[in-house]
Parts: sequence; structure tokens; C-alpha cells
Amino acid sequence: MTPSASTRRASVALLLACAGTFLSFLDATVTNLAVPPIASDFDVSLTTVSWVATAYVIPFAALLAPAGPLADAVGRARLFLIGVAVFTASSLLIAVAPTLPVLLGARAVQGLAAALLVPASLGLVLGEVPAERRRAAIGAWSAAGALAAAAGPAIGGVLVDVLDWRALFCLNLPVGIWVLIAGRRLLTGEPRTGKRPDLAGALLLALFVGSAVYGLTQGPDHGWSSAHVTVAAGITGLSGAATVVRALRHPRPALRLDLLRSRPFAVASGVSFAYGTALFTTMLLGVLFLTDAWNYSALAAGFAMTPAALATAVVGIGVGRLPVALTPRTLVTAGSAVIAASTAALALLIDTEPQFWTLWFPAGTAMGIGVGMTTVGISSAAAFSVAPQHFAASTGMVLAARQVGGGLGIAATAVIIAEVSGTGAQPYAAVYWFATGVNLAAAVGGLALRITAPPRPPSPTPAAARTLQGDQR
Repeated sequence: MTPSASTRRASVALLLACAGTFLSFLDATVTNLAVPPIASDFDVSLTTVSWVATAYVIPFAALLAPAGPLADAVGRARLFLIGVAVFTASSLLIAVAPTLPVLLGARAVQGLAAALLVPASLGLVLGEVPAERRRAAIGAWSAAGALAAAAGPAIGGVLVDVLDWRALFCLNLPVGIWVLIAGRRLLTGEPRTGKRPDLAGALLLALFVGSAVYGLTQGPDHGWSSAHVTVAAGITGLSGAATVVRALRHPRPALRLDLLRSRPFAVASGVSFAYGTALFTTMLLGVLFLTDAWNYSALAAGFAMTPAALATAVVGIGVGRLPVALTPRTLVTAGSAVIAASTAALALLIDTEPQFWTLWFPAGTAMGIGVGMTTVGISSAAAFSVAPQHFAASTGMVLAARQVGGGLGIAATAVIIAEVSGTGAQPYAAVYWFATGVNLAAAVGGLALRITAPPRPPSPTPAAARTLQGDQR
């Protein structure tokens, strides 16, 4: 492949990977706006309707880890396009779902599809983009998700206000169809190992995450010593142990525990777990607080959530273009500390009296800046702490840690709101204090990251340089 053709292929890969990431993050942001109207439409409680988010998170979290090795086995572009196709089809099914069980089933399929496309997308970028451009590429990939988060609340708010919550899931259709058409050119010439990971291990991991989340969400309704919670706790322990044992014994495990031998990667995974817990908590809580405590409409709540997401997008793009490369340690530690300060301010100051310009806007903007820094820092740490052949697998592992944390964060949000006594903003303040503690833990963990720069290709020998010059002539 000529240098110009290779450059074009890398550009196409980056564009489509960003579009796929935009697709998955757009769905995540608009789904939060759909939670209140779905609860009203199907006449269910907050604890029950939280499964609209959880049904997506469980298969997403469980299959992210094996999806990385699977992408290396069948081809990153191929798995990426399969994921986009299934994601798009399941979005249509959600939009026309006649009952809540059908909606939850389609959300689970959508989560599975997202697990296929997200690690494959970043693995595709890292495999196609030259080493010296990877820092900027990671920033662009991270910013694509943030742009979706910025556009999602405003667009979603308009659709819910003017049309219906079902229209939210139709947003995915044009993006998905375009990616499928444009992505076919990437199928030729991509490397494949042909060695598929352990899918049984992935099912055990799904059982572990699902039972843990189920036990948390059933505690307020049935009691923490009830059979529901006790059985869920037992299944969580057994499935978690079985997942680890199978990962240690299988030649191609679903959970790549061997990657954790890299200390920076292990730290990045732990920080990603804490970051996901706090991120998903605050994303869901923001919509619930604005619509419940401040009585905002879905349209107003959507626009109120936009400044934070827009700040995330700007930082994600800007970090990758800085003349001086900020280390993952700096990005994660500073970013998590900024998020913690923002959630602490909200915990201290929120009240049922709306304070958009004096509290919500500055705290949300600062939070967005912190999220942008932390996202790029964690993604960079995951990519730069492993060899290129493990890019997709490492991406899957770190994102899986974030999604597992996110699933538990969503469950914790519902539990805290249900369990905390008090009126007005007190239950929401308690959740923000929870998010503050988790963000501080992520900031402390970030101090242990010691990666300074991405690996660079070796300089060519004089003979190789002369050969390259001859080829170019």
C-alpha cells in the first residue's frame, strides 16, 4: 500500500470510528432523557425503569472485554460494522416496542452491539494510525463521544417535547446506515488472527455483573436480607469466582487478566472503574434532578445538560492538539479532581429553587472539562501500556471496567434516592456526595500512572532511509 493510500485509509478509519463512538454515546445521553417519560408511559417505578439503562449496561460491560480479542480474531473493521448493523436494527426495535419487556430485550441487544463496535472502533484507529499521530487520534475519538453527549441532550429534549420518547432512538438510524455504507472499504486488507476468545467466560462475566446490579436494585423494594438479595449475592460471588478461574485457565480468555501484569494498565483499569461509576451516576442524576426537583421540561433539561457535554468535547479535541503532550497521570489526576470539586459543590449547594446560572452552569462546565481530561487520559494509558497487537483487547478491558462501574453506579443512584430520608434536594445531594468520593478515589489512583508518552516507531537506518527515498522517487 502506498503512503498516500495508507494515509487515506487511516483517515477513513478514524472518521468511521468516531462516527461509531458518536452513535453509542448519543444513545446513552438521550436514553437518560427518556427515563421519566418511559416510567410514565409504562406506569412503573424509578427502580424498575432504571433497568432501561441497566439492561444496556450489563451486556455492554460483560462483552467489552472479550470483544477486544474477538476484533483481533475476525478483523476490527468487520466486527465494528457488525456491531453498527445490530445497534442500528435494535434502535429501531426500541422505537416501536409495544411493551416494557420488549424494550428491555431490545436494549440488551443494543448493549451487546455497542460492546462489539466500541473497542473495535478504537482498536481500528490505533491499528491504522501511525504512532506519532495516535495521541491526536485518541483525542478525536474521545471527543466524538463528547460531541454526541453535547448534542444528545438538546436534540433529545426537543424530540421528547415535540414528539415522543420513541423518536429519541430513531436518531441512531441515519448515522448507522451511513457508517455501514462507508465502512465497506475497510474490510479489505485488515489483519486477522482467527483465534476466537472464550464466549462461555463472557456469559459468566455477564452473570456476575447482572446479579450484582439486580441485588442492589432489589434491596430497597424487598429488603436487604430478602431471598432476592441473598440469592443474587450468592450468584454474584460464584459467577465472579468462576469468571476469574476460567480466565486463568482458558488459552483465549474472555477476561484478559494477563494484561493486568502491566502496572500502568492495571491502574488504568481500576481508575476506569471508579470513573465509570461516577460518570454514569451524574449523567442519570442530572436529568432526574432537573425534571423532578426543578420541574424542568425534557426540553429544558436537555439544554441544561449541554454545557457540560460541550466542554467535554472541546477539551477532548484540544488535549490531542496541544504542542506539549500531557501525560495520562496529569490528565486523569487533574480531571478527576476537577469532577470531584464540581460534584461536591452541587452536593453542598443544590436546592429545590432553580440556580442555573449561579450553580448549575459553572459546576456543569467545570465537570465537563474534568470529564474530557479524564477520558483522554484513561484511553491513552490503556493504549500506550500494551503492545500494538493488544490494542483492541486493552481497549475492551478498560471500557469494560468503566461500564461495570457504570452499571453499579446506576444501581447505587436508584438505591440512594430510595433509601435516603429527607425532602427536597437531600436525596440528590447524597448521590452527589457518593460521586464525589468515587471521583476522589479516581484522582488518587491517577497518581500511580507512570506513562509519559506513546511508543514511537524506531528511526530508520541510513540504508533504509535511502531505500525509502528511492521508493518515493
